[in-house]
Amino acid sequence: MARELAGRVAIVSGASAGIGEATARVLARAGARVAVCARRRERLDKLAADITAGGGMVAVYGLDVTDPAGVRAMVDDVASRWGGIDVLVNNAGRGLSATVEDTKPEEFRELLELNVMAAFTATQAVLPWMRRSGRGHIINVSSIAGRRGVPYRGAYSATKSALDGLSEALRVELEGTGIHVSLVYPIGTATEFHDVEARRAGPGPRGPIQSSEHVARCILRCVRRPRAEVYPFRPSWLFAVASVIAPRLVDVGMRRLLR
Repeated sequence: MARELAGRVAIVSGASAGIGEATARVLARAGARVAVCARRRERLDKLAADITAGGGMVAVYGLDVTDPAGVRAMVDDVASRWGGIDVLVNNAGRGLSATVEDTKPEEFRELLELNVMAAFTATQAVLPWMRRSGRGHIINVSSIAGRRGVPYRGAYSATKSALDGLSEALRVELEGTGIHVSLVYPIGTATEFHDVEARRAGPGPRGPIQSSEHVARCILRCVRRPRAEVYPFRPSWLFAVASVIAPRLVDVGMRRLLR
């Protein structure tokens, strides 16, 4: 792969596994200097060793992205180390499989902190650096469940919808600044995401499953050529449209799929 991102600086959250790990790898192979963050430091160290062995540049930050002070300190350290920040991939997140009725308020708040507030905090932290350079790209990893609420994942869907609204508003606010905002909408992905989530209701993932490497390659293409929305599984775009123009029909389809 041509190192067309040589000299660019990227931060990837939730990089200890799944989409985040795969994204860090493809960005590094493309020549970007990559800062990876997650709570599981030992996994980040292994990832960093692999990237370094491949000739890439990487910095490791073992932190909880729901800690605003820690996130801001990381962002400032990355920018000071490498002279700025070009790309932020807000990928850290967690799911919950439970009915709306059975979802505990504290569970909902925890999801909001990780899936929405962490991205909000990181975005606010990088924007001054991006404005200073007159360019940048914020990529928020949402979910197709953010475009249409999924039964037994109401709280999770709500957090992703909130992330979507935040991103859409920011994209318009930053028009003309040289800073792009993109939303990525994966479908079910072959990662440990569903293995580690609390599951009290509903079936496991149904329908097509994609690989984290495929999603990462889609993110890389978006970095090369910024787009407002990215659907790694292209037919899922039709699902998003159908949810707007024929919501009752989508309800019927989802009930059949869950059965």
